[in-house]
Formats: sequence, C-alpha cells, structure tokens
Amino acid sequence: MIPHFCIHTLDRMVRHLETLYGPTQAVRYRSRLAAAIGRYGMGINTAQPATAWKPSDVILITYADMVQAPDLAPLHVLHRFLNQRLRGVINTVHILPFFPWSSDDGFSVMDYRSVAGQYGDWNDIKEMGRDFNLMFDLVLNHVSRQSKWFEDYRNGISPGRFYFIEVEADRDLSAVTRPRTSPLLTEVNTKFGQRYVWSTFSDDQIDLDFSQPDVLFEFLDVMLLYLSQGARILRLDAVAYLWKTIGTECIHLPQVHTIVKLLRDFIRMIAPDARLLTETNVPHGENISYFGDGDEAHMVYQFALPPLLLHAIHTQDATVLTGWAASLSPPPEGCTYLNFTASHDGIGVRPLQGLIDDQALRELATHIKERGGQVAYKSNADGTKSAYEYNISYYDAVSAKGHGHDHKTQRQRFLVSQAVMLAMQGVPAIYFHSLFGTHNDHQGVTETGIARRINRRKFTEPELRAQLDDPGSEMHRVFEAYMHLLRIRVAQPAFAPEAEQEILDVHPALFTVRRHHPGQEQTLVCMSHFSAHRMRLKPNALPDCLKQSSVWHDLLTDKECKPATAGLPFNAWQTRWLCPVGKRKV
Repeated sequence: MIPHFCIHTLDRMVRHLETLYGPTQAVRYRSRLAAAIGRYGMGINTAQPATAWKPSDVILITYADMVQAPDLAPLHVLHRFLNQRLRGVINTVHILPFFPWSSDDGFSVMDYRSVAGQYGDWNDIKEMGRDFNLMFDLVLNHVSRQSKWFEDYRNGISPGRFYFIEVEADRDLSAVTRPRTSPLLTEVNTKFGQRYVWSTFSDDQIDLDFSQPDVLFEFLDVMLLYLSQGARILRLDAVAYLWKTIGTECIHLPQVHTIVKLLRDFIRMIAPDARLLTETNVPHGENISYFGDGDEAHMVYQFALPPLLLHAIHTQDATVLTGWAASLSPPPEGCTYLNFTASHDGIGVRPLQGLIDDQALRELATHIKERGGQVAYKSNADGTKSAYEYNISYYDAVSAKGHGHDHKTQRQRFLVSQAVMLAMQGVPAIYFHSLFGTHNDHQGVTETGIARRINRRKFTEPELRAQLDDPGSEMHRVFEAYMHLLRIRVAQPAFAPEAEQEILDVHPALFTVRRHHPGQEQTLVCMSHFSAHRMRLKPNALPDCLKQSSVWHDLLTDKECKPATAGLPFNAWQTRWLCPVGKRKV
C-alpha cells in the first residue's frame, strides 16, 4: 500500500508536470512516474527526511583523478588518500563529473550512466561511499556533442531528435543572459541539413530542451541511478539556464523553479536522506531564490563569500564583508548555505554586483593579475564585455604584493579566509587544493590553453605524500594548520549549520560572528583580524557578548583570556574562536 504522503507527493509532481507541459497528458505523467519508481532498486522510501545538519558535515571538492598512482584506478587512490589523511574531519566527498566526457574537464558529459574507464568503475564509487557521503553532479543544462543523444539528434532518431533546441540563425537573441563570450548558437550538420542549436557555454556543450518531457524523464532515471550508487547530495549544475523562452533573459525562468521543486519531491519519495544543491553563480538575491519557500534546493552556494574575502584581505578592511554577512537572512527550515572559497571553477565576479563599486572591482581584478591570475569575461546585451570570473589559485589570490616568497604571511592571509568560511552558518566545502595551499599551475594553462586549469593540478601519490610528510614543506604547514581548524570545528555544536548566527560590527579590521546552539548551550565568538598590523581591542570596545563571561577559552591557541579586564590582542591575520570557559567541546 502506498503511504498517504507518497500519494500527495505524486499528486504534487503531476501538478508540476502539468504546469510545465499542460494538463492533457496528466494520466500519462502519473504512469511514467510510477513506472520510474523501482528502477535500480530505488523504490518508495517511507523513512522521515534527513535530520538536522551537523558540525561534522564538511565537504571536500575533488576530481576523481586528483591523486594518481601507477596501475591503480585514480578513484581507488583518491579513496586511499581520503582514508589516510582526512577521516574524521571530512565526511562528504564531492567527486566532480567522473563520467565519459569530451571537454570542460568533465562537464561535457557523453554518457551519464557510466564511469569513465580512466577513473575506475561503479565499484570504486561504491567503495568510497562506504566510508564517506558522496556528492555527484547532475549536469542538466547541456550534454556533449559527442554523446549518443546528440548523435541521435543529428541522425533524426527518436527520442533524441527532439532533445535539443533549434533556432533560426537570424533570430533576435539579444535579450538572453550570456555567461560566456562564445556564440550562443552552434551550426551542425544533420540528416535534415544545416541546423543551429542552442549552446550556452561552448560549441561542445549543447543545451538540452526541457520543454520536451522525455528530457526531464531521462534525468529522473539518471537521478535514480546516482542515488542507487550512493549519492547523497546531487549538485544541479548550471540549473538557472535550464529553460529557454526566446524574448526573455532565459535565466531563472519560473519553469526552472518548477523543475527544482519536482526534483525535490522526487528524492523526498525515493531517498529522503538525500539533498539537492543548486549551482547558480549569480548575485545573492537571485541565488537564494532557489530555496523557494523551503521546497526547492536544500542548499545553495554562498557565491559572494570567496570574492568578498579577497576584497577584505586586499583592502585590509572587513567592512563590506561584515555588512554583507549581516544582511543575510536565515535559510528556510531544513535548508542551509554551502560556504566555500575555492572550487574547480574560477572565483565568480557577478555575485559582487551591488556590493562593491566599479573602482573596487577594477582594483580587485588588478590584484588578481598581479598574482598570476587571469580574468574571464562574458558578453552583455549591449555588446560590451564584463568580468565573469577570476582564474587563479585561491592560495595565490590572497598573497601580499611585494612579499616575494614570504610563505608565513601568505599562509596567515590564506588561513584567515578559511577560518571565516568555516565559522559562518552553513556547511563548509573545501576544494582539494585549498588543503595544501597549491600555487597557480601556469604550465597546465600553457599546455591546454584552458584558463581554469590554473587551479586543477593533479598529483602523483608519492609526490603528495612526500610533501605532506616533510615538516619543512609549505604544503605540510598549510595542511597541518587546516587540519587543526577542522578538528576543532567539527567538535563544536555551535558550528552546526542550524545554530544561530549573529554578525557583529566591532571594528573595520575585524570580522566577528557569534554562533549559538541553544540545545547544546554553547556560544562561540569568532573574530578574524584582516590586517598585517597588531592591534588590541580595548575592554570598552568589546561586543556585549564578550562581557557576559569573565574568562574565555581560545580554541585555536588553547589558551585562556580575560577580554573584559585586559582587552583582546590580535596578531597580524589572527583568528580567535572564543568559548566561555566550561563550554568547550573536544
């Protein structure tokens, strides 16, 4: 017997399908949904949805072949590295697209249902899933032009012949929001002659036509497969561009939100412990629209955080960062932010829209270029171009101009950025290279001509082991310092994503956030100093929350302090995580 909540969920999904495709096929939609259930052994699950997020929820973002060894599948080598170095501080692994692909380092998918042979196989994925929660990418918007689907389109074979968007070459598409400078349409040869197909990101990434129900049902099937293989978070790549209506901006259209709601209902019925993450690298207000009313994404990225941290470090002033953080609304119940500073992509610029002025943007771009990075651009409707992202290693992006090889200063500046990210409300996601402070990979860019390769270096296992085991290496120092932050963080209830957050405007050089978990009765005051100079916060300048206890324990230094009587000193780029004595968790 089907539980009542499943009947209601199915009814709601059918209503979503009717909104997208009209009511005439309602009975067929319900039949197709019912037929999908049970594929790959994924039937209706009557368990309650996943419980609250935990402070131990920490995500690692990595490519499948980030660590390599001779004669071993890279997924196996990566799993071994994770078990040896990161057990206990990382509980979730975001394996970037590991499917057969033709470009964009995996995001031009040729076959959604198989593992690329150069990485391993589904057994390697399942083995990793026994020790870690897994996140997979659902690359919804586009597919490789070398895929079977696109081959069927070109040859006029159903259903693939209807999976893509044909547009006349002379059609006015000036209203369409462009995230790239490449042409929006790609000319291809088909059985029926020359055609122009929609390609938002590149001529090898052909957009799928979600106005065709068959396309959506393909991805429902793919979702079932991923959930059956251990995925517990599904990242909806480039989801904002999913639906096209010529004459509109073709971004964030109502149909996109309807699809996200439908996908949320689907996993609620099949895998209630799974979650959706939307990837929408856009200004904050547009980004958080994907929470819906708590009925769309479980998580959205904090895309403004990485560039705002760079701005604070570059200017040695946390005022803008503080103002932005103070403006954040708490996520809907059961939802949270995904906090990060670096990823496989560049550092997005669009999220800074309305937060810093044009002069500050130009100065930040100069800062990036001076440190070996590049600026990528997008096309605007008026024919101009504007910055879209910065391509640079985050570790090099924070380096101080004129310090040459002052590794200590670079490490301090980097760690203050990570400490802020770890302290804010949400689930932290750490890019593989951030663990060690990897530098720009200029050779990778030169060899491939791909700007994003600057932050995608791959390691051999012996090379990485030698660096991490050498106390004198900079990678060892960064890694140990990062592990110190993480080991402390995962043990503190006040860092649980649902714990309260209050941003305090204490001093221009300080970013201060108070976290409080009422159920566990723990309060933390996290203060990060964005300056190369020492300072002392006098007792009369302390926030009121630091006056509520006479003695505080700094979790990071493992020392006690008495701010209300002696003030609070800060070294250059120092972070303090302060807890009232007696409330420390270990």
